Amino acid sequence: MTQSAPHIPVLLDEVVAALAPRPGMTIVDATFGAGGYSVALLEAGARVYAFDRDPYAIEQGAALEAHYKGRLSLHPHRFSMMCHEMRRMGVPQVDAVVMDIGVSSMQLDQGERGFAFMHDGPLDMRMSQAGESAADFLNTADEEAIANVLYNYGEERQSRRVARAIVAARPLSTTGELARLVRRALGHKPHDKKDPATRTFQALRIHVNDELGELEAGLAAAEALLGEGGVLAVVSFHSLEDRIVKQFFKAASGAGRSVSRHLPGEIPGPPPTFAQVSKAIRPSEAEIDRNPRARSSTLRHATRTGALPRSLAA
Repeated sequence: MTQSAPHIPVLLDEVVAALAPRPGMTIVDATFGAGGYSVALLEAGARVYAFDRDPYAIEQGAALEAHYKGRLSLHPHRFSMMCHEMRRMGVPQVDAVVMDIGVSSMQLDQGERGFAFMHDGPLDMRMSQAGESAADFLNTADEEAIANVLYNYGEERQSRRVARAIVAARPLSTTGELARLVRRALGHKPHDKKDPATRTFQALRIHVNDELGELEAGLAAAEALLGEGGVLAVVSFHSLEDRIVKQFFKAASGAGRSVSRHLPGEIPGPPPTFAQVSKAIRPSEAEIDRNPRARSSTLRHATRTGALPRSLAA
């Protein structure tokens, strides 16, 4: 496997400030990646359970796991499984959860993983390295299904034109083939600020990995796992993710919900499971200068109340 550039955790200082790690705390790093958040939390004295569905990330993290001698353990599972897996290990509650959503720099920089068009490689995009690949989907799905994925997950306004071009050019096998096809379909000009293939690649990656469904399930799992006073911090990288996180915290905190005094029979909703919901926190210009990939990131965090998880309160 090719050497990738190191993954720089975004909004690290802000995440650490939100979680306030200290000795004796138990924290779940739901998206281990290269371990940037985990190391900062471990250095503050916390015990960290780290999850990642990418077997490469787990393999590369073995040295860190050995270095921290029992205070870091790595788990090769989707983060939607965090509550189930932690309880299976006899840890029913934790003090904090951090989630860094989306693709890592390591995955983007490994051409053979097929996540990006900067390097030509197999049209793969699978974080877990198992299941249906992007090539499998594009070479078998009908034109309407492809167009819907591009529109819903990539916000590609000309999704039908791109889908039509994909079906006409099948079979596709490499990221380079797909990127060139999309550029031709959309009339790409070399001086264009943003490569038009970006939206298609984002959409396919989200679809292949069920990223939005996984995010919704992961937020619910964190709600069930956090103890009272625990903090959930979520870093997202595009509007589709951030909208899910924002709506989750809004619903979980009861924001905007009211019971009319004119309807005495109306049943109030469950008590809020989160409080002290932060506003959107974005990186400083200094951080963006150091790490351009931080530009689109947004952090939101909130504190768990003592209410039952909504999955149990319903």
